[in-house]
Amino acid sequence: MPLTPLDIHNKEFARGFRGYDEDDVNEFLDQVIKDYEIVIRENKELKDKVEQLNERVSHFSNIESTLNKSILVAQETAEEVKANAKKESKLIIKEAEKNADRIINEALHKSRSIALEVEELKKQAKVFRIRLKMLVEAQLDLVENDDWDGLFDMDMENEEDKEVRRNREESNQY
Repeated sequence: MPLTPLDIHNKEFARGFRGYDEDDVNEFLDQVIKDYEIVIRENKELKDKVEQLNERVSHFSNIESTLNKSILVAQETAEEVKANAKKESKLIIKEAEKNADRIINEALHKSRSIALEVEELKKQAKVFRIRLKMLVEAQLDLVENDDWDGLFDMDMENEEDKEVRRNREESNQY
């Protein structure tokens, strides 16, 4: 079960003779809590965004399916129109063929347009997934980076320098 900001906040450390400075530990834990809350919030936002994008992809898949069915219906209708036109007369046949060709061309044009849109959406989803993955990996790299240890060492050195300076000033006053 992952840690929650409340778990971090309520964590108690045993005290030793020469243990860590309690204020430093509390300050660090406060920063960890803030950062952890940000990560949790960003994770939730990203999950919501992925869900929205999945819904859009599903919506467009439904549209594609509906349009494919419409194309089939249009083609079947065109064939029926041709059959009836042949029975009535050559003039009606010519007119029915023109209508059928127009309907088929429009349907094919729509089909091509939709296929291009679907491909574009697939590409966008793939790019989004790659970018999301890169963002998450970059965030993990930042968290796991050894530079954090250097920052903590530098803070300790600064605290030691301040303490030495205070001691000098106090001894100069006397």
